[in-house]
Amino acid sequence: MLINMARSTKTQNNYSLMSNQISDLSNPIKDEQIKVNVKLFAAFQEVVSKPEIYLEVPLHSPVSIIYEKLATVYPVLERWRTVTRYAINLNFADENTPLNYGDEVALIPPVSGG
Repeated sequence: MLINMARSTKTQNNYSLMSNQISDLSNPIKDEQIKVNVKLFAAFQEVVSKPEIYLEVPLHSPVSIIYEKLATVYPVLERWRTVTRYAINLNFADENTPLNYGDEVALIPPVSGG
């Protein structure tokens, strides 16, 4: 009886391990990095000294990660965080919109005119 219980427990553990392995296979891109083209305008372009840059970010990260990365390198950009809009592939996007392969992101600072 004790031997049968040990076999049953071992079988259950094997199924549990197989189940975990299968769930890992269903999400093979869990930590995959993608390269995103970032267009910079006005104040962003002046601070970074380039009209566009490429950044690597985790797949499906929110677009706001772009600002996080830039503000880490260029702290002066913090002052525009709350008034900056995002665009992904020429469409306005919420800061939580996930990034995908081939996305082009634009950081749109506040503008004034006369």
